[in-house]
Amino acid sequence: MRTGIIHDDLFLQHETGPFHPERKERLISIHEGLRSYAHSNQLHRLKPRLAAESELRLIHPPPYIRNIQATAGKESTQLDPDTVASARSCEVAQYAVGSLLVLIDALLAGEIDNGFALVRPPGHHAEPNRVMGFCLFSNIAIGSAYALQKHKLSRVLVIDFDVHHGNGTQKAFYHRGDVLYISTHQFPLYPGTGDYPEIGEGAGKGFTVNFPLPSRTGDAIYNLVFEKVVAPIAQAYRPDLILVSAGYDAHVDDPLAGMEVTAEGFASISQTIVGLADKLCGGKVIFLLEGGYHLKGLQMSVLKSLDVLTGQKQPSRRWKPDASFEAVLEKSRRTFGSYWKF
Repeated sequence: MRTGIIHDDLFLQHETGPFHPERKERLISIHEGLRSYAHSNQLHRLKPRLAAESELRLIHPPPYIRNIQATAGKESTQLDPDTVASARSCEVAQYAVGSLLVLIDALLAGEIDNGFALVRPPGHHAEPNRVMGFCLFSNIAIGSAYALQKHKLSRVLVIDFDVHHGNGTQKAFYHRGDVLYISTHQFPLYPGTGDYPEIGEGAGKGFTVNFPLPSRTGDAIYNLVFEKVVAPIAQAYRPDLILVSAGYDAHVDDPLAGMEVTAEGFASISQTIVGLADKLCGGKVIFLLEGGYHLKGLQMSVLKSLDVLTGQKQPSRRWKPDASFEAVLEKSRRTFGSYWKF
């Protein structure tokens, strides 16, 4: 497998301060893990590029972009209670978006088989008109719109397994059917969105699929949701491309949430997603880093996903359904069972 990867020290130039959860040490930890990664010979390193303003405008209107650009050169700008920009943050955020676009272009040109953009700042909380939750530009939403427009795709599937609901991605496509947004997340938790009734509106009705999961949910229920519900929905949708908001803050040791997913659990989730890509769209899948704030847990989980992307065989697991999973299944069927069969 040729797994395209983008990781670069320029993403360390987004300075949030030593006590902010979304700090540069997150990427430093991943970079350290990559130095001794056993399958590095299968990683095809690509260079990031700056996203053009016209590309940012696929999701964000000009006044929003100007607001972010106004932070350039300033030591620190507090954009919302959780989100800070430093002198180079706008530039770095544009490179984060551009990195995903580089991987999309390379994937659809047949130069790589799949990819992983190890970038920051994250993006899935940034709404078209609102900075939120450590995020400046809506990276994966822009990437989805870009793939649809430039490469003339018909359907993009976005899977978001970050522990926090991707309100920005959801809002960008809430009235559209050419992007199917599927999210698993702890609920209730920041940002407070992503409950079952949020299924889209108008032409987008049924194309937002949320799985709000209770705290302490672990490997078994997460993987059963992906195998028993996400997989058949994806198969019915038949996307041309799968983009993954890969947040690892559902990890059992993460300080910002209360889930109990292990690195091996993330490997199994990744295996299901990559298997779906192989079956539905010629393997066309790209992971994009979102959250994950326990440094060792983040490093181990990212490397496990890379194992899957590079074609390393994972141990077969049989997850046993329990009452908690049956409750999720029943609520899912009541909410969007008329749109998708599973």
